[in-house]
Amino acid sequence: MCRLVLSLLFAATILQAVHSRADFFLIVQSSNPVHALTLKEAVDLFMGRSRAFPNGGFALVFDLPRDDPKRAAFYRALTSWEPAQVNSYWSRLMFSGQSMPPQPLPNEEAVIDIVKRNPSALGWVTREPAHKDVRTVLILKGPS
Repeated sequence: MCRLVLSLLFAATILQAVHSRADFFLIVQSSNPVHALTLKEAVDLFMGRSRAFPNGGFALVFDLPRDDPKRAAFYRALTSWEPAQVNSYWSRLMFSGQSMPPQPLPNEEAVIDIVKRNPSALGWVTREPAHKDVRTVLILKGPS
């Protein structure tokens, strides 16, 4: 009996660890000609190093608010940087007038909504979108 209880506790712990990991789905509108992004291309777009998709089309990049915990996890998965490093990076770029950070939206539903309506939009969400007007172009594995 004790062995069964320990086995069940162990299995529950493993399942919880698997389900607590969040992946990040970078999404575009289905009509966008870009079908995939590399990690480097995604970093360049989300860190303001590029304003265009790999095919040369203009990219409007959207994000969650600075204080959203999912945003911190996203940038750790994207760049391996802590939130303070990302914020400092953007402060320097904005102060020098070189670039502006991605436009923050209040939540993931707003990200999906704007991506559905704009073929130039790029955003990210933590659940694979089921909507036919949105396509995933890169999946970032979240921390386990």
